[in-house]
Amino acid sequence: MAVELCLLLLLFCGSTISEVQPIYKPPPGTLDFGFVPSKTYDTGAYHEPGSIGILFKIVHAFLYLVQPNSFPQDLIRKVAQQQLGNTRGDYQKAIYYEIGFIVSAALGLLFILLLPLVGLCFCMCRCCDNCGGEMHQRQKKNADCQRSCFATFLFVASLIISVGVLCAYAANQHLTNQVRGAKKLVNSNFKDLKIFLNDTPAQIDYLVSQYNTAKDKALSDLNNVGPVLGIRVQEQLGKEVRPALDAALSMAGAIRETKEALENVSVSVEVLQEGTERLHANLTDVKMHLSNTLNDSACNAAQAASTCNIIRNSLSQLNVNANFSGLPGVSSQLAKVNDVLKIDLSSLVQKGYAAFNDTPDLVVNQTRNILSDIKSMLESIGSNITTFTKALPVEKILADLMVYLTQSEAYVQDYFPLVEQYDFYRWLGCLILCCMVVLILVFYYLGLLCGTCGYDKHASPTTRGCISNTGGNFLMAGVGFSFLFSWVLMTVVVLTFVTGGNVEKLVCEPFEDKNLFKVLDTPYLLNRHWKNYLAGIVFKNPNVNLTFEKVYSDCKENKGIYTSLHLEYLFNINEFLNVSMYTEDVALKIEHIQINLSKIILLDEIGKENLLNFSSSGIDGIDFSAYLTEINKSVTKVDLLSFANDLEARADQLPKGALENALKGHANSIRMIHNQQVVPLEQAMSTLNQSIRLLKRTSSELMVKVKNVISAVNTAQFLINNNASQVIVQETKKYMDTIIGYFEQYTEWVKESIAMEVAACKPIANVIDTAVDIFLCSYITDSVNTFWFGLGGSSMFLIPAIIFAVKLSKYYRRMDTEDVYDDSVEQW
Repeated sequence: MAVELCLLLLLFCGSTISEVQPIYKPPPGTLDFGFVPSKTYDTGAYHEPGSIGILFKIVHAFLYLVQPNSFPQDLIRKVAQQQLGNTRGDYQKAIYYEIGFIVSAALGLLFILLLPLVGLCFCMCRCCDNCGGEMHQRQKKNADCQRSCFATFLFVASLIISVGVLCAYAANQHLTNQVRGAKKLVNSNFKDLKIFLNDTPAQIDYLVSQYNTAKDKALSDLNNVGPVLGIRVQEQLGKEVRPALDAALSMAGAIRETKEALENVSVSVEVLQEGTERLHANLTDVKMHLSNTLNDSACNAAQAASTCNIIRNSLSQLNVNANFSGLPGVSSQLAKVNDVLKIDLSSLVQKGYAAFNDTPDLVVNQTRNILSDIKSMLESIGSNITTFTKALPVEKILADLMVYLTQSEAYVQDYFPLVEQYDFYRWLGCLILCCMVVLILVFYYLGLLCGTCGYDKHASPTTRGCISNTGGNFLMAGVGFSFLFSWVLMTVVVLTFVTGGNVEKLVCEPFEDKNLFKVLDTPYLLNRHWKNYLAGIVFKNPNVNLTFEKVYSDCKENKGIYTSLHLEYLFNINEFLNVSMYTEDVALKIEHIQINLSKIILLDEIGKENLLNFSSSGIDGIDFSAYLTEINKSVTKVDLLSFANDLEARADQLPKGALENALKGHANSIRMIHNQQVVPLEQAMSTLNQSIRLLKRTSSELMVKVKNVISAVNTAQFLINNNASQVIVQETKKYMDTIIGYFEQYTEWVKESIAMEVAACKPIANVIDTAVDIFLCSYITDSVNTFWFGLGGSSMFLIPAIIFAVKLSKYYRRMDTEDVYDDSVEQW
């Protein structure tokens, strides 16, 4: 039933898996499917024995000394296949492996047979006044030393026996305590199994519901086909289109700048021509007035003559240096550029931008019908998954399993009191065995106590006190009970030793290192016709490589049933209800998307003709060298400010008077001419310089530049009209892969969830660990082995205790006769 549930659960989960392998797989946006709902299992399949664990380790070490051989896998396989003895030497191998147990058991049997027989003979011998039965003690010089040694050895032996019986009692009580507490562990395992069954439908529902995450993301992209697909197409085409439009827009700006520069040239030349004429007239007037002043009689004086001659010789510098009257005009070029600007090229280019930027809207309008079909298809996929989910009898199977599990739990609960009752009988029987040893110990301890306390070294053997005699009787009573109980104790020890020791060596240790699973996984072991027994049970196909060890290990790691049982051999979740047929339909629908961008006009013929007219405006025919030659000249031959300052300085060299004042007045007039006329002319020359250089740069290979712009626009337009379909197909393919990628993410997530999280089989491994590792090995086997170890040690030390007790009782009991010595003989 459990296998059928696992198959059905994974059959359903397989409906969500796809095997679509697109040629191009871009990394789509990562989807967050959350975490598969799961609860924490309560069972901790690990037992910590506590302080008694030290005894368990000692027993394990003793068993290793008795049986150091490795696990006999070959022998176990032959026993399971009933082929032991077919090969020569099999029995020898078995005996060699069990030699430690055989020798120990043989010694135990010898103990069981001989000790009662020896006890019988010992009693009969004593009845004949032999073997220490004669109530006569010979006087020896070292009697006190012998008595002390015998008492010490008996006390030590009794202590060892006490330790052994305490170990046996502790193991007996530990087993009972663990059995009483096992109910909680059993209930915990049943609770985990119920969680396992109850959580599985919720996990399946969660896997199904997360289809909506992928679907909603796909629908979101489909609803935003403009921003998604349209922008992708636009970005690819924009690699050619945008540079072409940017170049055209830049050329439109250059036309406007050219117009402004031509206007500046025209105005600046006119200003400079008029300004230089006025400046020439004013400088002429200044020279005339200076000349008249210098012709004054004051200049003929000896002190002023040389200064006046110097000033008179410098008057020739007061002239205009640049000549702008001969510069060619730019009115014809300006007129042509103005004609070009009658058409707003920038507006035409912006229309091209706007048309190209409408690409996402064109994609939306032209894919509306196809996208509607794809959306309907995605909805139908979700409906099919939901319909298939409802068609599966998951709930019925889970309900049946839950009934079976509930019945099993009720059965265990009903029989658990019976187990506790039987365990009480076992506990009582083991307690009786311990009490047998305790009874012997009581006689020995009382004998030692009474004998030691009541012994009087001055009293003769025949006159020993009552207490001392009682101590001797206690010791002999202990010897008698030792003979009576020892064979019973050793019989129990041998039986539990052989059983518990072999269970530890053949079950517990191999289970811990997984050698036991290797034996179970032996081909044709459990069924002569099946190579792999577990695969034959699960798949009805024994050739599938499914092993107990792998299943247990995977469940131990809390992997899903699908991974643990390798159910892909029963059905492939990639093929069952394959979503690939849906994604193929989606891909076909997306591939049929046809987008026509021929309506996009980047730059019409008017704009192109406008560019050509600009290139033939004649600005490249301007005589830039003539302009630059005059611009590079200064306005006047001499710096008027320097001339005025120099004139004023020379006036200061003249004697005070009218001549000095007149010359200073002329200096001020020159400064005024500089400020009012030269400075504005210099500013006009600077403007003219900038405009001429701008025109020179613009006109450089103007025709080539315009043709390159028109060629780039034509190339981009050709790409849109003729080659855009290739770009659209390429980007549509990427867009399709993005949409399908969401479902591939979903299916990969489902695969991983099924493998690792859905129906995680940790409770199954916990049940096995609880039954074998905890109940059988930790609770029962370790306790039983510790019990026989303690009880066996006590039984073995009964032998020296018997010897020492018999010897010691001779020194405590009252004798009937004693050695008598003659005085004459002693004197002799």
